[in-house]
Amino acid sequence: MANAAVGIFGGAFAPFHNGHLRLALEAMERLDLAQVRLIPTAHPMHRPDSQISPQKRLDWVRLAIAKEKGLVADDREIRREGPSFTIDTLVELKKWRPRTPLVLLLGADAFAHFHTWHMWEQILEIAHLAVVSRPGSSLLPPVEADILRGRHTDTAEAFRTVPAGLWMELPLPLMEISSTRIRRLLKQGASVRGLLPDAILDALTPKDIELLTHEDAPGKH
Repeated sequence: MANAAVGIFGGAFAPFHNGHLRLALEAMERLDLAQVRLIPTAHPMHRPDSQISPQKRLDWVRLAIAKEKGLVADDREIRREGPSFTIDTLVELKKWRPRTPLVLLLGADAFAHFHTWHMWEQILEIAHLAVVSRPGSSLLPPVEADILRGRHTDTAEAFRTVPAGLWMELPLPLMEISSTRIRRLLKQGASVRGLLPDAILDALTPKDIELLTHEDAPGKH
């Protein structure tokens, strides 16, 4: 696949669920990506560290995608010391693949606040943005990010012909699954089968479940 782009999908993944998995697979197909790299955050600045260790969350991703060609579990934020900034991850990836276009996958909520991200303008010098939205929804760039106006594209082909700096909307039939809901169900002792990949569900230990159910506790560190 000539000059095929690589997708970047990061998150706490506490836990990684079938919504994450389906999003990665559909984005890879719809955008004709060579691969999607799934990157668990280690120390995100916008939220406290997870109760679940970064290594455990990485292990869950590996279990979930073991049979999925093109999905790659990436541990670079776990190996890197200090806060987990997206710009640092993209810089590392660009050094790894200087001539490969990078496509950062993010949700509509994150896109609305993209202008508040650390060194967000530099992100656009390194990567494209694919903004996942619900079909039929209206999506506009944040007013504060004037640089995004005029950089919109309707075709993924542009991601392969322009080095960086474009954004496009990616309407996907999103699954109504969230890590928060899964944690709540676990706390209630209810089943989460069908929400989590079976490989993760079968590997959950009582300690994992205990930590997940305390993930949203007030004042956690």
